[in-house]
Amino acid sequence: MPSDTEVETRPVVLILLGPPGAGKGTQARMLEERFGLVQLSTGDLLRAAVAAGTPAGLAAKAVMESGGLVSDEIVLEILKDRMAQPDTRQGVILDGFPRTAVQAAALDALLAEAGQQVTAAVSLEVDDDAMVDRVSGRFTCAGCGEGYHDQFKQPAKAGTCDKCGATEFKRRADDNAETVSERLRAYHAETAPLIAHYAGHGVLERIDAMQDIDAVAGGLGDIVARVSA
Repeated sequence: MPSDTEVETRPVVLILLGPPGAGKGTQARMLEERFGLVQLSTGDLLRAAVAAGTPAGLAAKAVMESGGLVSDEIVLEILKDRMAQPDTRQGVILDGFPRTAVQAAALDALLAEAGQQVTAAVSLEVDDDAMVDRVSGRFTCAGCGEGYHDQFKQPAKAGTCDKCGATEFKRRADDNAETVSERLRAYHAETAPLIAHYAGHGVLERIDAMQDIDAVAGGLGDIVARVSA
């Protein structure tokens, strides 16, 4: 129980909404460092649960080995297990989930069971036409995953990662104009309706993600500071 001088706060549950190239990964890492939040990527969660051999992880492994898609129920169980771990006490940033209104409703129910709710869902709003150039120019550190861009964010020392000092970088094979256009269409068809879902719950925030990285980070930081106060 908190003392009379302490204020009990709930963990922040932050969702970043935005199409490929909007900067979700970069901004999530910056929020982790500033606020002590933990970025939870659906892919990383699945791999960790499989490796740990948890019941949900074993269920996911069986589905993946059969070539199927892991169900929302399994993903939610893995997410629930991860959010119960001590390092998430300040809060989490959800990356890659939810992607649909059905998943959003299931997440709402999961959080409600723990007396929580989505603190804020931030729509990183971009110009679709600009996304092709933005995405095709990005690359990441092969060592730690720190993101960079040919135009917007080069390492301070050419060829060396600012964060971990590694000298190897990589680009995604699907970061090309045709594939990016298809991913944008998929985003608008499947994920953009989440904006309406969270607007209806009164937790939607919007940020112009065409600003430079520091300006977007500042706006996100302001939002997290306000909703977690």
